[in-house]
Amino acid sequence: MEKERTNPFFSEFKTPHQTVPFGEIEEGDYLPAFNEAITQGKAEVQAIIDNPDAPTFENTIVALEQSGELLNTVAGVFYNLLSAETTDSLQAIAQEVSPMLTNYNNDINLNADLFAKVKAVYGQKESLSLTTEQATLLENTYVGFTRSGANLSETDKETFRTISTELSKLSLDFGNNVLAETNAYELHITDSTQLTGLTGDIMETAAAKAKSKGKEEGWLFDISMPSYLPFMKNADNRELRKEMYIAYSSKGAKNNEYNNEDKVRRIVELRLQMANLLGYETYADYVLTRRMAKNPAGVYQLLDDLYDASMTLAKAEMAELNAFAKANGFEGEKVQPWDYAYYSEKLKDEKYALNDEMLKPYFELSNVEKGVFGLATDLYGITFVENKEIPVYHEEVKAYDVLDADGSFLAVFYTDFHPRAGKRGGAWMNSIKDQYIKDGVNVRPHIMIVMNFTRPTETKPALLTFNEVETFLHEFGHALHGMFANSSYSSISGTSVYRDFVELPSQIMENWAVEKDFLDKFAVHYKTGEKIPAGLVEKIITSKNYMAGYASVRQLSFGYLDMAWHSTRHPITEDVKQFEETAWAKTQLFDAVPGCIMSTQFGHLFAGGYAAGYYGYKWAEVLDADAFSMFQQNGLFDKATAASFRKNILEKGGSEDPMTLYVRFRGQAPTTDALLKRSGM
Repeated sequence: MEKERTNPFFSEFKTPHQTVPFGEIEEGDYLPAFNEAITQGKAEVQAIIDNPDAPTFENTIVALEQSGELLNTVAGVFYNLLSAETTDSLQAIAQEVSPMLTNYNNDINLNADLFAKVKAVYGQKESLSLTTEQATLLENTYVGFTRSGANLSETDKETFRTISTELSKLSLDFGNNVLAETNAYELHITDSTQLTGLTGDIMETAAAKAKSKGKEEGWLFDISMPSYLPFMKNADNRELRKEMYIAYSSKGAKNNEYNNEDKVRRIVELRLQMANLLGYETYADYVLTRRMAKNPAGVYQLLDDLYDASMTLAKAEMAELNAFAKANGFEGEKVQPWDYAYYSEKLKDEKYALNDEMLKPYFELSNVEKGVFGLATDLYGITFVENKEIPVYHEEVKAYDVLDADGSFLAVFYTDFHPRAGKRGGAWMNSIKDQYIKDGVNVRPHIMIVMNFTRPTETKPALLTFNEVETFLHEFGHALHGMFANSSYSSISGTSVYRDFVELPSQIMENWAVEKDFLDKFAVHYKTGEKIPAGLVEKIITSKNYMAGYASVRQLSFGYLDMAWHSTRHPITEDVKQFEETAWAKTQLFDAVPGCIMSTQFGHLFAGGYAAGYYGYKWAEVLDADAFSMFQQNGLFDKATAASFRKNILEKGGSEDPMTLYVRFRGQAPTTDALLKRSGM
């Protein structure tokens, strides 16, 4: 008789470091695993409620923190795959699981008996002699309950449940629609005369993509970034650039089943209702009480402080770009959005004799990977050893043992570099398993970074653009934040920090991308092995601030748009595009294009965790420029500075107020001086 199969989630993983046994898990395992995990989690919480002993930090706060371990495991696996290797079946499971998880969390946060115990411990906080970490956990737990409706009346609690359940489903639908729109568009060209300007590398990649989609001839382009951006930068055919731009910029805004306009309005309305229910005027007020910026005024001060210098520079850059375009055959009144990448690339080449195709041969992916890993070794002494015994979810994924300077095990690290139909766009870091300490054992994290980098072709390895090198460094910075985590509790471990602080460890890493001493360690021509020439590095450095004003204004525009959606005091009934155009009007450098809407594809806001927080990228730029100045003073690879950054920032997670941590590292509060100097503003 055949042995009955056991759900892999219901027993300890027998893999290196108890990593996820991806090959053993079937899609049919997830729903039963979620159901069992929720049952177990509820029982663990009920045991806290039923405990007859007086509430204490250990039997209430720590017990609650440690509940739901199986659920964390199942969710950690499932939601990573939902982003990186999704299927229709996984998306259907997500639709079913989403309200289950929302109800589970609401059952905890809205339980009056449980909150009474939490409140009792919180009321004793001054006499408990807690460590800094313990005090933070207690504060976060109590505040988490109040921000999740624990103090509401029974009627309002039910309203809160309804709102939160609908929000979770809407966010999931929003993201699925954007992915579906991205996958739906293809530009198949069989006449090469329409593709002048595109280099051999780009054409070879497009030909391979066409073959992979069953097309015997021609070239295929889509709106994934490795396909879209090279096309927009190089294709001479303006009408095709316009078609690609509109396809990319109208995701979620077409008159089809994937339209997100109603979802945007409804999400904003529900968030406002939730904030009002909890006593806040706007959703931004609600969010920002738990951010470094503190309130909307703090956000607008940052955006406004950077606006004048950014816009002045951006207007000068656009005037120069328009003059260049007209001198090079452009016949329109002014360049349009689908012209920007094309002419700015050519102007950059004229000014600096530098373009992506010149740099890519020096940025072969495996060499870049060695360089980025090597930077971590130079700074922190850690090493990466590929472990082929660790199961992965796709053949392109690699897994590594990360070893600390003393040879001890630090973390598991996964890399996933190339676009696939089941992977959402962009680049991100995720934690499959968080770090925490339990019963004296430091449970080490399992971290992954997921990219959408240019694929290898039949004749060339994967050659990265300089922007992709920066993206690698950025996500790797997030990964270091996760891997170095050294907190007692998973909820304050690693990247579990204020949203406007989380980008500091990632963005600071990008600074090394223009440093010759770093590039010389790995940037060699993939054919000849020749180091990247000093002249080319100098061009990278001198061109670093090319279009810096434009880039800054673009980021500010997203910040203003985010704050407009989430600072509203009434439901939005007007057209989404009309609202958007009004919200960011002062930042727009191009005329509005009919049918093109940012909000309907703005996953950071409507399918992610950046609502009323997108300004955090600019906030973190101030921090990272200021922090990197320490390495510039003390040495790019100065181990003492790196050790301080690790000890005071990377290891601490959210265990203390981020400004306290930053000042401890830097010796003073940050200023905008270093950012303005770095950006040439």
